[in-house]
Amino acid sequence: MNIETQKVKSFIAKHNSEKKALISILQDIQKEYNYLPQEALRIISETLGIPLIDVVGAATFYRAFSLKPRGKHIITVCVGTACHVRGGPKILGEFKRDLDIDEGETTKDNQFTLETVACLGCCAIGPVVVVDGNYYAQTNMRKVKSILNTYRKKEKENEGYQQN
Repeated sequence: MNIETQKVKSFIAKHNSEKKALISILQDIQKEYNYLPQEALRIISETLGIPLIDVVGAATFYRAFSLKPRGKHIITVCVGTACHVRGGPKILGEFKRDLDIDEGETTKDNQFTLETVACLGCCAIGPVVVVDGNYYAQTNMRKVKSILNTYRKKEKENEGYQQN
């Protein structure tokens, strides 16, 4: 991926080049690229005068950040206790089969990344799946294909729109 130095520096400038804004800068860059490219971390380090090890340390400390490219759609399957006993692992397995990836991986077309979480804090409506911030309550194996098709359909609609 081609990282635009000026774009990264604009995110830094947006936060007045303050070291204390490191997390906010990382959030802005992740939002732009869907992960934290290595080159962007170097630019942050050089521009803010923070050792690269400290920038990488912050980026790896928080689970919300990723150092490797992620899919356009992030699927998070809860496998916490309440969701586990209601079929969370089976639902995860169905996503793995349909997407042909394991948890923590991204599909070859870069459309989906599959992740797990120990708890989403909404046990009463479990098992829960979150896709791009949209919560799917009381998910079962039959709903997996429907959930994926919703996002696949959006992609096809976007492709058609861009071609016109």
